[in-house]
Amino acid sequence: MNHLTRRRFFEDSLMAAAAVSLPAPLFSAESKAVSANEKITAAIIGCGIRGKAHAKELVRIPDCDVAYVCDPDLDRADEVGEILVQAKRSMPKKVQDLRKVLEDKAVDVVFIASPNHWHSLSAIWAMQAGKDVYVEKPVSHNVVEGRRMVQAARKLGRICQGGTQNRARGSLAEAVKYMSEGKLGEVKLAKSIIYGGRGSIGGPVECAMPPRCDYNLWAGPAPLEKLTRPKFHYDWHWFWNTGSGEIGNNNVHSLDICRWGLGVTGLGRNVLSYGGRLGYTDVAETPNSQVGIFDFGDKTIISETRGLKSAPFHPAIKSMWFFYGSEGIIADTSLYDPKGNLVRAFEGKSENHFANFLNAVRSRRQEDLKAEIEEGHQSSALCHIANISYRLGAQTSVNDIAKHLGDIKVHDDVQETLERTRHYLVDAGVELDKTKLTLGQHLRVDGGKESFLDNAAANALLGREYRAPFLLPKESEI
Repeated sequence: MNHLTRRRFFEDSLMAAAAVSLPAPLFSAESKAVSANEKITAAIIGCGIRGKAHAKELVRIPDCDVAYVCDPDLDRADEVGEILVQAKRSMPKKVQDLRKVLEDKAVDVVFIASPNHWHSLSAIWAMQAGKDVYVEKPVSHNVVEGRRMVQAARKLGRICQGGTQNRARGSLAEAVKYMSEGKLGEVKLAKSIIYGGRGSIGGPVECAMPPRCDYNLWAGPAPLEKLTRPKFHYDWHWFWNTGSGEIGNNNVHSLDICRWGLGVTGLGRNVLSYGGRLGYTDVAETPNSQVGIFDFGDKTIISETRGLKSAPFHPAIKSMWFFYGSEGIIADTSLYDPKGNLVRAFEGKSENHFANFLNAVRSRRQEDLKAEIEEGHQSSALCHIANISYRLGAQTSVNDIAKHLGDIKVHDDVQETLERTRHYLVDAGVELDKTKLTLGQHLRVDGGKESFLDNAAANALLGREYRAPFLLPKESEI
């Protein structure tokens, strides 16, 4: 970390001393190399569902010791600590402020499983402090900070893995190879499918704050606003200041595979999203039903998210992703003929995604990673630009959406997708003669700059304002 960043971090920390009980350390970018025979010392940052999953994975890897568990809610840190102890590991140190972890030079790597709004910032701070990083999906809360995280990994020479663990599946890699060799014929379309019911989160009510949670540290870069949701944990997913909706929570996995299989990079040429929070009323902001159309020119990705009760996407094939080629269909890790009959299942040797990261930490080769951070950034950014389209949209009838979609030329029957969405909503009890959807803006994308063409409102949503002292470093400060 250079002098400017050190001074700025220190001054910001003094300004917020009344709110933050622990002083911010002045991180040192010094790090020691980990030899082949030396154990790797790790910290888990974020002790919710994914943090617990990280702990259960890491106890299976004998050459990695978890020295810290960190969460603003100490009850959650206790829970992850207990998982480690029950697996015959030492009780880790339990802290609320991740900066206490980052100032410890003995920590080699951090595993970030915090809420989305902390992902990129904590990863960047960790890399500035000389740590290698495994960061959960979506790897960012917005496009700007995701790119800044990639820049930090490149400039500082850090190993940074995204939590899209399907990339480590050998059978899936074989399916992607099959397509890359042209054996599925021309593959112009991939679909990312997430169907799964989630009910109302309720509210508005006074949020029940966990008794041992430091809300200031939990909010971090996000506004320190009064919460009106009934449940503090997890339901942050459904608010724009902290989450990315279901497209960022789950669809990011299959969007990542769609990108991988189609061989597309960047953010495409155009994006449009439509949907709504339908079927009930609650305090959440993100849509529970959402279609995203990603135009890459000669290829197209369609994402479908359904949060109400729904029939399966395909009557016989169960998968989160579908590739449509002139010679057949690939779904999950199997090949089907054009009529949907199983032809073969792909096979290949898989690698534990966490072990893959730790092996790359030892080798210092970014190319050894199955989900290097550039890939995680691009897939997460697709979720963000679809949400930007949606957030800038207007209430529109289904019939008027159909008229608008008539002008969109992509490798999908967008009218058929809309009609299936209409049937799904009607079957779920949504009265479409009384309910409008949100038709997002059709945004043109400048892929090279990761921005939008001629749309200041959309570009304003590519980043966010950060609450001091939880500030995103400038590229020049990394």
